[in-house]
Amino acid sequence: MHMSRLDETPVEKRQAKEIALEAVMLIPNVVKLLGRIIRDPRVSVRRKSFAVAALIYVISPIDLIPDFVGGFGQLDDLVIVAVALNHLIAGTGREVIEQHWDGSADSLDLVLAATEWGTEIIPGPLRRLLPS
Repeated sequence: MHMSRLDETPVEKRQAKEIALEAVMLIPNVVKLLGRIIRDPRVSVRRKSFAVAALIYVISPIDLIPDFVGGFGQLDDLVIVAVALNHLIAGTGREVIEQHWDGSADSLDLVLAATEWGTEIIPGPLRRLLPS
């Protein structure tokens, strides 16, 4: 067991499969969130356009890292989606995101943390090229 840093309560270590399954279960909520945000008039056209461009990249057969490269092939897709979500969320505001989210508050926190992570792993010079 691990100790949680926040309250020193023991937390059982979870298996990678369990965490991956939980993440996969969030996909429908993330897709609904994206669809709702893109239709929300409070979100700027520029931010919506960036999200659509990211979606086109993900479904495109052309990738920075080919999908067949073992273990890393879909990493670029994940990072692009995370950056696009982070960009949408940053320009929309947490309250709007919460209005469109179907899952629990904890699962939303997980999604938001993942989108921040996706942006943070991009090297600084490339990150500065991203829209703010």
